[in-house]
Amino acid sequence: MESLTNTQLCPPTAQHDEDPPLAHNPYRVWDAGDFAEYMPFPNDEVDDETSKRKRPPADPPLAAWESECPIFLDELIRLEGRGDHIDDSLCKHCQENAPTIRCKDCFLPELHCPSCTVERHRHLPMHRLQRWNGTYFERITLKTLGLRIQLGHQIGDTCCNPHHAFNDDFVIIDTTGIHEVVLDFCACGTMQTHVKQLLQARLFPATVTGPKTAATFGVLEQYHLLSYESKASVYEFYQGLARLSDNTGINPPKEPQVRYPTLLRIIREWRILKLLKRFARGHCPDGILTTEPGQCAVLCPACPQPGINLPEDWEDASSDKRWLYALFIGIDTNFHLKRKFVSSDTVDPGINKGWSYFVEEKAYKAYLEDHKDRNQERSTCASHNAVNAANTKKSQGLAATGVGTVDCAQHNMKLCNAVGDLQKGMYINMDYLFFSAMRHHGVVVLNISYDIACQWSKHLWSRMSTLPSAYHLDYDSKTINFLIPKFHLPAHIEPCQIDFSFNFSRYVGHTDGEAPERGWANINPIASSTKEMGPGSRRDTLDDYFGDWNWKCCTQLGRLTARKLANAVRESSDHQRELIELEGCMQVEDISQWRDEVEAWEQDRTQPNPFKVRVAPETQATVRLELARIEATELETGNNICLHPDVPPSILISFGIDLEEQQRCLSFEISALSTHATDNQLAMAQQHTNALRRKIDTWRDIQLLYMPFVSHLRAGEESPTEPTPVDTIQLWLPSTVGPITHCSTQLRRFEWMLRYAQANDALKDIRNLLRLRSHLYKFKDNNIVGQAANTRARSTINKADNKVTMAAERYEAARAALTNLALLLNEDEAWKDILKPLNRNTDLKSFKDMWEKETEGTRHLSWIWKTPGVSENTSVSLHDALRIEWCKARARAMRWEEEVQLLTEEQRRIIAFLDWQADWWWSQRQRRKPESLEDSGLREGLVAYAERQTSLRQALSAHFQHLWTRPMPSSSATATDI
Repeated sequence: MESLTNTQLCPPTAQHDEDPPLAHNPYRVWDAGDFAEYMPFPNDEVDDETSKRKRPPADPPLAAWESECPIFLDELIRLEGRGDHIDDSLCKHCQENAPTIRCKDCFLPELHCPSCTVERHRHLPMHRLQRWNGTYFERITLKTLGLRIQLGHQIGDTCCNPHHAFNDDFVIIDTTGIHEVVLDFCACGTMQTHVKQLLQARLFPATVTGPKTAATFGVLEQYHLLSYESKASVYEFYQGLARLSDNTGINPPKEPQVRYPTLLRIIREWRILKLLKRFARGHCPDGILTTEPGQCAVLCPACPQPGINLPEDWEDASSDKRWLYALFIGIDTNFHLKRKFVSSDTVDPGINKGWSYFVEEKAYKAYLEDHKDRNQERSTCASHNAVNAANTKKSQGLAATGVGTVDCAQHNMKLCNAVGDLQKGMYINMDYLFFSAMRHHGVVVLNISYDIACQWSKHLWSRMSTLPSAYHLDYDSKTINFLIPKFHLPAHIEPCQIDFSFNFSRYVGHTDGEAPERGWANINPIASSTKEMGPGSRRDTLDDYFGDWNWKCCTQLGRLTARKLANAVRESSDHQRELIELEGCMQVEDISQWRDEVEAWEQDRTQPNPFKVRVAPETQATVRLELARIEATELETGNNICLHPDVPPSILISFGIDLEEQQRCLSFEISALSTHATDNQLAMAQQHTNALRRKIDTWRDIQLLYMPFVSHLRAGEESPTEPTPVDTIQLWLPSTVGPITHCSTQLRRFEWMLRYAQANDALKDIRNLLRLRSHLYKFKDNNIVGQAANTRARSTINKADNKVTMAAERYEAARAALTNLALLLNEDEAWKDILKPLNRNTDLKSFKDMWEKETEGTRHLSWIWKTPGVSENTSVSLHDALRIEWCKARARAMRWEEEVQLLTEEQRRIIAFLDWQADWWWSQRQRRKPESLEDSGLREGLVAYAERQTSLRQALSAHFQHLWTRPMPSSSATATDI
């Protein structure tokens, strides 16, 4: 992982003169050719995905190997003997002694005599040997054969005054195991310190005085990369090396209780050295101690970096172009990365003092201590456990309950000095981290994403006054937008879902704000290790992991932006075409009025919200009240045709619909009974059955007054031998009796109105239950621990699932009735555009499932989340629904168009950043004056490393530009590791 320092020592170069084109018509349909210079196009040089070899079913590699398995096994066993060298009687090298020694790590398993083996391994002292004892190979070491490792001289040279290591016993930890060797330091006239002699042999000493243990650079590099990818702990790695040395436990490495802590310390020092090297601190004349806060952080090449990758006149850009230079940041907390009360800052202060991602600890803790008594206001929005429970989370025995971070929300990278430990409370921590991160950024447009932004943004500027003046942000001169990540948004109350939505906010492209959540998946596996560390060790380790994550994101920017741009061009074209088609079905005057409303709201959020439902949907209770008022008017005018003193026609239909719902509930209750149901459960079900039967019998008697023809229908379905189960009794409401019966039109009209309201109620219940289920899943994942608690939580979620199913059945029944009644009442088809068929597989999805695959931004969100529940005969309600749908369609088209423009600008910034960085590294070659360095080897190393970094940045730039002119594979391939 290589990157740059944050100090700007040379001006940016190779800036692109042209900015990405902006659309003059915000509603035009883009064609692929409009973005020919920005998106990849096929050519003859690169094979596409379809040209890859397709493996036929008859070509399974494992099955083919299975038949050859005996051969593999025989060869493995053959290597236990001398193999092809079984007849060798003399060493092939010296032709004098018997060949008895074989090396496990050399390429060929040749046998040599002991003296020749030692001579051949003077430059390979970490190889593992085996000796043929006449019947089998046994382990033997080069130390036993007499190899002495001489430092301070070329291989083969002798020292006139060798100095033996302490007790003539030295331990070297290598990729091949833990080795006991005989090592001599040089003590002649050309000698250097023991530490330098070890380092020049690429051995990292455990101590700087009298070292007795060292680790090879190779094993440190191996673990360093392995820990990034597998998150293996040092303990696991050490145990693996120990087993490589001895896998029986008979002759384990000496003093493992000493060697393991030694390796821990060496690896920590290695991390720090690699950090300082990668950020040119070795090239700095003033040394390491002048390293500034945030100077050793990997910066995001695609984000706006003033003075590096922005045009010279970017601050003077017009308002319709300035948004392209906005910084998107995401704020989040992670309660997995806890730390126990282990050690202290006095004992383990840490070497990295705010150089990278963690804030400087002393100033941070001093601020927290000064404001620890500040009360944190409780959330006024829904389901903010992170806020309301911030002071009640389980923190016994913990020095830190987690970490808070500020990330690049577009490219998922940690910002400089933007990470800190959490304790009780949260606003106080996140305020400090946010303003600490903003000290390194001078942009004028900020888009801030935080899952509790609706609460955290309140009184933020007044809280800023409590921080040191160096942390203050000139917010009056900036455009700052607070937003909520798309996945977290549905958990908020309705006003927040609109006011803080990425989908409805201008100039944010298709950003989702969920970048920090993706980064947690990479870092969480090391939580079990870091929670046991001291404070300094933990900060240094996490800083190292965050740096590697940022570097990996940098190397993947080429493929990432190319794929995103190609997708954005397609989506922009599709959504703008859909918007034009939608507008073709609407009145021009309406569109003009709606456009004025939505543009006014985008400029000033205090204006009426165009995305909000302004006409409340009709419910069953509303319809029943309206029918009661109609019957009251009929009674006053003498036109009432009520045939029962207590049950008018509307009540008959309403009660019949209620009985139908009770039948569904009873059927579900009976089906839920297990084969081993208790007597109490059976008794309860029987009581419910009896009560419902009495209600149905009473209702059916009254039904005959209004619908006497149903007696013939009942006679045809009743069995003289077996009574019909109560949950399957046919009620014969007007929607089910058919057109040939003499059913009153008034009864059909009453049922139509009640069924329409029932469908709206069912949809509302489905939406609320799906939202509840989403909250239950989230609460379970974040708070529930233990089998018993998880079982109870799972039971609660199952109850919610059952309620969703029942609400869906209620909607389907209502819609089926409406379908039948529409034919009988000659209703038009408009109601079907509002109350659509319900697909249980695609529509009844929780927010988690839905937002992972299908989002509002891609316009595949289920229709149940976009239907306001308007009534079929209210033009105002239908007009309201069309307004909302048009506003959303316009927002989708604009977000994708913005995404295209934003990605083209990011590609320009990436190349400008890499060009600047290459020039910056070139300028580091001579920072330490050659005349002040007596060591010619060091002088050459400084120049060579700077030029290698320059070449690497140039190669990345060329690689990215090459990717942006070639077709992208559909697979999730990662960037080339240059």
